Amino acid sequence: MAKDQGVVKRVIVTPDKHAPIHDRAAINVVKKAIEIIKPDIYVDLGDLGEWGSVSHWQYKTRKKPPLEYIIPRVDKDVKGVNELLDSIDESLDKANCKEKYLCGGNHDEWMNMFVSEHPYLPQYKFEEACDLKGRGYEYYPNNYEPCQWLKIGKLHFYHGDQIGGMHHSKAHLKLGANIMYGHHHGLQQASVVHIDGPKSAWSLGCLKDMSPEKNRWLRGKAKNWAHAFAVVDYFRGGLFTVHIVQIINGRTSLWGELIDGNK
Repeated sequence: MAKDQGVVKRVIVTPDKHAPIHDRAAINVVKKAIEIIKPDIYVDLGDLGEWGSVSHWQYKTRKKPPLEYIIPRVDKDVKGVNELLDSIDESLDKANCKEKYLCGGNHDEWMNMFVSEHPYLPQYKFEEACDLKGRGYEYYPNNYEPCQWLKIGKLHFYHGDQIGGMHHSKAHLKLGANIMYGHHHGLQQASVVHIDGPKSAWSLGCLKDMSPEKNRWLRGKAKNWAHAFAVVDYFRGGLFTVHIVQIINGRTSLWGELIDGNK
């Protein structure tokens, strides 16, 4: 399906991957979708990595080991995240998509917190460890204020960790703007009509491995997570439409074509 004369930009948006515990079949679907759609812009909503090696949560019940024991684990995480980025960038290159953005997640921010604790290790800052500048990504840090969030046309993008609750999409409407975010790992949408027109908020799910084995911290609790990504078509004046593409068991249908990420 080629872009018609009314569509001026096409964007693919992907949520939380948590490499190296990303869902490989779901990522394969995204890669194939990129090569089919050939987007003008790519947006990553953050939590690119799990970054378990620098998680503060792991030391709630045990003593933190010396730094020399932590660094090899950090290096392993850096390698895994960069391998995922290499794979996604390969598909973006095939699609000739040069405009790329990454909105840092709270997990990604753990790397910066690690460097704040060990300032003599600046190479582990998130944007440096992933070579975002060298890869051609424009980076929007996790701690930006709403007025600094990525905005394309009339739609804002950020990670999603500043507003929570069961009905987080509805809660995001208080910002008074259209917004797309990740973090919560589930699919939600809420809309309201303001005096200047309708506004919507979209929670975009995730692309991480959702198996109990990879999420033991949930202790078997039910979760409302879903694998998905979004295709956003922009028209003149910054107006847009959103197509949420859900991935079920590593498969989806896009523009009438079955995409199987298990193959």
